[in-house]
Amino acid sequence: MFFHSNKDLVEYLKKTVLKTPQIISSFLEIDRKDFVKDEFYDKAYFDIPLEIFNGQTISQPFTVAFMMELLSPTGGQKILDIGFGSGWTTCLLANIVKNNKGGKVYALEIDPEVFEFGKKNIEKYDFIKSGIVEVYLMDGSKGFFEKAPFDRILVSASCFSIPSEMIDQLKDKGILVIPDKNGIWKVHKNKGKIRKDYYEGFVFVPLID
Repeated sequence: MFFHSNKDLVEYLKKTVLKTPQIISSFLEIDRKDFVKDEFYDKAYFDIPLEIFNGQTISQPFTVAFMMELLSPTGGQKILDIGFGSGWTTCLLANIVKNNKGGKVYALEIDPEVFEFGKKNIEKYDFIKSGIVEVYLMDGSKGFFEKAPFDRILVSASCFSIPSEMIDQLKDKGILVIPDKNGIWKVHKNKGKIRKDYYEGFVFVPLID
């Protein structure tokens, strides 16, 4: 689907996947155009992935919206964003968690060129300056033990299997959303019990270890 404004794109996503008011508001306030390369400005609101650097992409809007709904972020939460890429997911999450005291997003990226691109995009908003977002150039394949535990963990690259370390770093009632080669896992931790739900039909670049 092809659109020419962020508002039109969000209206489409509301009809297809977006249901949660605070997530919808974040999509409206965080403009996808701020996270694409200059040569793709005219395609910023198309419902397609767009290349950034080194084989990485800014994900298809439908996919990002689907993952956000699975993650169910809310104000005040502490969230780990692994493989932040263009910075779009980081800003969407930061815009949600800022609505309650203590909200924080830790954003990790392993590729130096992608890291610099995404960091500059995040800096178009005030999330780093205000302390809501911290960005790190590092391997996030095992999570971020030093800052754990987290209310939510979002991974935007595929894994062969769900890392047990990430599950360990979830708080009680925490949620991990992570893709594999063919779909997306939602892992919910509740009183020590782990529930895993799987959604097929999505493709992601691999998570680099």
